[in-house]
Amino acid sequence: MLLTRLASLLATGESAVHVMVERAQGSTPREAGAAMLVLASGDFHGTVGGGALEWEALHLARTLFQPGHAQVLTRDFPLGPELAQCCGGRMTLCFELFTPADAARVAERAAREDAGDRTRLALFGAGHVGRALVLALAPLPFKVRWIDGRAGAFPALAPANVDMHAPSDPAAEIAALEDDTFVLVMTHSHPLDLAIVSQALARNLAFVGLIGSATKRARFEGRMRAAGLSDAARQRLVCPVGIEGIDGKEPAIIAASMAAALLRARDRLRTTP
Repeated sequence: MLLTRLASLLATGESAVHVMVERAQGSTPREAGAAMLVLASGDFHGTVGGGALEWEALHLARTLFQPGHAQVLTRDFPLGPELAQCCGGRMTLCFELFTPADAARVAERAAREDAGDRTRLALFGAGHVGRALVLALAPLPFKVRWIDGRAGAFPALAPANVDMHAPSDPAAEIAALEDDTFVLVMTHSHPLDLAIVSQALARNLAFVGLIGSATKRARFEGRMRAAGLSDAARQRLVCPVGIEGIDGKEPAIIAASMAAALLRARDRLRTTP
C-alpha cells in the first residue's frame, strides 16, 4: 500500500525517500518490512517505529534529497542508550531515493504488491456504516468491491482500494466471487441481507459477516434452517461483527470495530495451515 502511495507521488512529479526496516533483532518497535515515505517538504507517511529512532531516520532521509548525495544507504540503529530507547533490540534501516524517473518501475511493483497482499472484501450496502467502513479500510490491506443496487447510493468519490458496483440484483454477485473473498452484509433491506448471506454461506466463502444483533442472527438462522441450509454453514455466520467491548452506535465507531474484526479474521486465516 505504501508503494501505491509512492507511485502516486512520483506520477505527480514529487520525489520521496523510501525507508524500510531491513532487519529487526531482539525487542523492536516494528518488524522487518515496515516502511515509511519521507518527502522533501518533511512530510512523511507510514512509520518505522516512532520515538528517537524515527526522528533520526527522518533526518537522515532528508539528506538524500541533497545534490550529489548517495541515492541508497543503509544504517544500523542499536535501540539502547545511544537513542535513549529502552527496547534493547537492533534495527537496520534501508533508505532509497525515488524520483519521477522511477514512476513506471514503482507503479509495476505497486501493482504486484496490491494484487498479492490485499484481502478481497465484498461489501454489500452503501448506507452510513458502509460509507464509514470504506474510509476505515482505506489504509488497510483490503481490496473492496462495494455493492449496492440503489441508484445514487454511492458517494461521488471512494478510496483507491474500492470499486463501486450497482447491479440490479446484488445477491447474484455472490456467484462470481473468488473463494477467498470476505463478505460483509449491511444493506437497507433485511430480506436482501438474508438472500445474500444465505448464498454466501452456501458457497463456503472465507468470511461471511452480517451487521446486526444477536436477535437478528437468531431470526436469520431460523429462516436459513427452514430453507435447508446445513448447521455447519449457518454456524460460520459472524453476527454481530466487531470487537467485544466497543459499544458505540455512531457509524464511525461501528466501522472501526468492524475493521478491527476483519483484520483479526484476516490474520487468523493467513496463519492457519
